Amino acid sequence: MKPVTFTCKGNSVDPNEIGQLSVEACKKRLAELSKGLAHPTRVEIVRMLENKPLEERCVCGDIVNALPLAQSSVSQHLKVLKETGWIQGEIDGPRVCYCTVGGIMEYYLALIKRSLKGE
Repeated sequence: MKPVTFTCKGNSVDPNEIGQLSVEACKKRLAELSKGLAHPTRVEIVRMLENKPLEERCVCGDIVNALPLAQSSVSQHLKVLKETGWIQGEIDGPRVCYCTVGGIMEYYLALIKRSLKGE
């Protein structure tokens, strides 16, 4: 069996780009990302993914095993996180490895600052 290596590369965001957005666009994007974190389970999933090295990112089954929820509930939370831009998935045969979008934490914090200052 070949060793499993997940790169989870591809999507990333640049917090420096926020300065080029209007304040209204920042508020809209902030609301979208905040929706992704609007449930404690989704906050926990992001925490889990952020605190693992890239080479150890979670396969959906690992996330299910770490949470006291059914696989279908975890899948729904992963779907919301993916749709709102927090995570991305890399398919490896029948499995999907998830990781956070590169730079998403810094991007989110920059959106908060820009949106609340209104500058």
